[in-house]
Amino acid sequence: MMKFTKQNFLFLVGGMIIYVVDIGVDFWVASRYFCEEQYSWSILILCFRGLSSIITQIFSYEWFKNDWGGTDTVKLKLVFPVHLFHCGIFLRYWFALKYGGQAAFKQTSSRDASEADPSSFIQKQAIDAVTDINMLRVFKTFLETTPQLFLQIYILMGRGKTHFFQYAAIIMSFCGISLSMVDYQISLRKSLPDKDEFHVLSRFMYLFYKLLTITSWILSISLITLLSVRISIILMIFLWICGFTWTLKQHTTFCKSKKMEYLYRTVVGIILIFSFFNIKGRRTKVCISIYYATHTVVTLGILFVYMYWKPSIIKEICFTIVSILTLSSLVLGIIFLVVYYSHFHPTSYCRPQASSDEVDAVAGQKDRVKTVRFQNFLMQ
Repeated sequence: MMKFTKQNFLFLVGGMIIYVVDIGVDFWVASRYFCEEQYSWSILILCFRGLSSIITQIFSYEWFKNDWGGTDTVKLKLVFPVHLFHCGIFLRYWFALKYGGQAAFKQTSSRDASEADPSSFIQKQAIDAVTDINMLRVFKTFLETTPQLFLQIYILMGRGKTHFFQYAAIIMSFCGISLSMVDYQISLRKSLPDKDEFHVLSRFMYLFYKLLTITSWILSISLITLLSVRISIILMIFLWICGFTWTLKQHTTFCKSKKMEYLYRTVVGIILIFSFFNIKGRRTKVCISIYYATHTVVTLGILFVYMYWKPSIIKEICFTIVSILTLSSLVLGIIFLVVYYSHFHPTSYCRPQASSDEVDAVAGQKDRVKTVRFQNFLMQ
């Protein structure tokens, strides 16, 4: 197992600060829209925030039950109200900072490790705590950050005037998506012993692949939403149904209860609207090719339909810029995808059935609690 270093600890602190700032920016932007009497935008932002918070609290508490259930019921009774008031993620940050500080600073200078090697145990606790946080941040990214990015871009494209707080929200969304993607890959490499270290160049390749493909898709959806909100909603629902159905056919085993498993599959269906998600750790070359080929066809279709339906808008500089950004980010994103999987993606995994096409995550059950929870949660 890789070590939890001082650099990892600093990234953890930075991630917590950005998480808090992101919450503040959300409420600031919502209040500004409310003051401008744009109540629908304000309500949507708060709904995205509320939905992601509720779901992450549910999963966080469920994981505490899985880890402590039957051994520490007193702690569970104390943890429940914390999650009820939507502070579960901060409790997890407290554990991560506690174990991370011990692993990064105290254990590195300790020379009196016993035969049981307590330093390794602390290292594992720190990595496990951070891994859980990063899994929850993946949920938040696609339940709140990505939809909000889409909403802000749609508002900017549809309104003549812009404000500083809108750009602040977009910047925070991009930062949130970037950190979530990279931090999760780092946790993946640290938690799975057969994975290689996530080097700097690998991080950039992976980051650009994810960020560019997601940006292209969000711009495409924003264009079709400007054309017709009804068509956009129908498209999103159709994509979610496809993603949810595919997830059902994969027979995922992420959660112990059926209700939680269906909630997980529902969330994965939402994630699949925006980015590919490998949930079984198997070969995904065909699936990921179909996924991004479909995105490419739909993106080109949206641009052609847009030009056919409203040809006069081609003359507008906004449409020209958005079209160029959409196509260029899509092409560059796919190029980074190919380069990443060809040269930087690890080819060995902790499970025999896993392949070189897996990407993001993993999770599981009972005595394998931490490692296996991660091993049944594979994101690509």
